[in-house]
Amino acid sequence: MKTKLSKKRAISTVLTTVIILVSSVVLGSGVVLYGTSLFQGGTQTENINVSGIKVWVHDTDTVGVAWGAAAVRNTGDKVVAVDKISIRGTDIPFENWYADTSLTSSEFQQALNHTGWVNAAPGTDGPAIAKLGTCASNTSYLCIDQDSAGSGTSIISADAATGPVSLNPGGTAVIYFKVGNGTLTTLDSGASTTVSVFAGKAGGPQSITVAGQS
Repeated sequence: MKTKLSKKRAISTVLTTVIILVSSVVLGSGVVLYGTSLFQGGTQTENINVSGIKVWVHDTDTVGVAWGAAAVRNTGDKVVAVDKISIRGTDIPFENWYADTSLTSSEFQQALNHTGWVNAAPGTDGPAIAKLGTCASNTSYLCIDQDSAGSGTSIISADAATGPVSLNPGGTAVIYFKVGNGTLTTLDSGASTTVSVFAGKAGGPQSITVAGQS
């Protein structure tokens, strides 16, 4: 009895080699593109530098009125938003922030100053920091004359914030903020406390000395 030969044909050696080569190229290209994507994503960082933090407490107001200020610079290569300022673990609400993001380099490098108190009636929600400069009559602004040289020179014109303060890479901001009444008292003058400034995961706490201001 004769054995019947199968008519099925196997894939030729040449075709098999071509398929293997094409698959290798496709897989290799995918690995390169994936690796490039990871590298590009990994090189974009969120980072901020917080400097010149100050906190002032009223010397005699028993309610515990205090204000603070901080200079923030976006030192990363992604847009960030400063979204948290806290002191002694207590978050400062956005409505108590006053931010100026339109600063010259010299204005940003000036020391953050306190210009005295206004409405300094004990037992009230005040006092607040005195407003100086060209926008002194505008309640939407907090104006601080940093070098005491008069209107128009090194003036912080801080807008009342309604949410996080956005900063482009290299961007700067000076933020003045009102600390909740009672968080600090006159007894904290000269004491150390912790102020934290964050933009997402960037930032961290800093230890500063509370200054008494009469």
